[in-house]
Amino acid sequence: MRVLKAHVRSGRLLLDEPTDLPDGSEVQLGVIDLDELDDNERAKLDAALDEAEAEFEAGQVVSEEELWATLRALG
Repeated sequence: MRVLKAHVRSGRLLLDEPTDLPDGSEVQLGVIDLDELDDNERAKLDAALDEAEAEFEAGQVVSEEELWATLRALG
């Protein structure tokens, strides 16, 4: 199966890139909506992402090796 990305414009689906499908090809479309968060959950996620970005910009980071060592010690 090949996945093609498209957007809706004026009620029509427009592919984001050219395709080599021949004219008249039949395709099946499915709408992807992976976000099942309610407003409260979305606000908490946005706040956590803002906090993480601020920590990163302040240099409050650890190396990948430190992260794995910490995770291994927990488990």
